[in-house]
Amino acid sequence: MKNAMLRAALVSMMAIVPAVSFAQSAGTHNGPVTRAQVLQELVDLESVGYNPASANDATYPEDVQSAMRRLAEKRANEARLAQEQVAQSGYGAPSAPNAEAGAPAAVSGSEPPPAYRHH
Repeated sequence: MKNAMLRAALVSMMAIVPAVSFAQSAGTHNGPVTRAQVLQELVDLESVGYNPASANDATYPEDVQSAMRRLAEKRANEARLAQEQVAQSGYGAPSAPNAEAGAPAAVSGSEPPPAYRHH
């Protein structure tokens, strides 16, 4: 009896672990990361002083985490400066593009246009 319960518990855990890990990875990103996105992130990290060539295995996690914090601060400062510039410009934020598309305009009345009355 215990052996059957142990097997059932192991099988259920094996089914749950991949589902949980997928849920975590799906929540972190909005889809698969492209090669261009990875390269851009590396360029951004290098812009705040991270050098992957001089990475030491003993200090790697701290080095990259420190660079990621500096990058987050840099991006936050850039966003704050952009908001200040918009506030000082007097024009406000750029408006969102507005386009309307759909069906042709409805003709009021049920009578057909004059060009088609004889048909």
